Amino acid sequence: EGRPIPVPGNGKQITQLGHVKDLGTAFVKILGNEKAKNQIYNISGEKFVTFDGIAKACAAAAGAPEPELVHFDAADFDFGGKKAFPMRDQHFFASIDKAMADLDWKPEYSLLDGLKDSYEKDFGRGTFRKAADFTVDDMILEKMKGNVLA
Repeated sequence: EGRPIPVPGNGKQITQLGHVKDLGTAFVKILGNEKAKNQIYNISGEKFVTFDGIAKACAAAAGAPEPELVHFDAADFDFGGKKAFPMRDQHFFASIDKAMADLDWKPEYSLLDGLKDSYEKDFGRGTFRKAADFTVDDMILEKMKGNVLA
């Protein structure tokens, strides 16, 4: 709450997320489907999003104000085996068109709806397993004080 969010690079890396319920629905649609035999499908959300966009969407899903984003170069840090931002500093996205056509499937969850659902299930019921560990974030934020990456 109210913490800046460290994001690697310039935050413009493109990726896409999907909801586990949409994945489960796709699995069910594969069962007994001859078109799906020996095929490989990408199952995810329909829309692409930047890393900055994910950070902002997570805040929105949690009902928090838009966060301050702090961009950093991961090569400048030794995280000692811990991970900083939970995704690689590269573009990663794929077409889901084949799955939509062959499986008569379409994601039900938008990015924001999926994040809201996950947040509510993980934190809204008070059943989350452990408190957030901001050790790596704090390391990045301390080093970045006064530094700005474009």
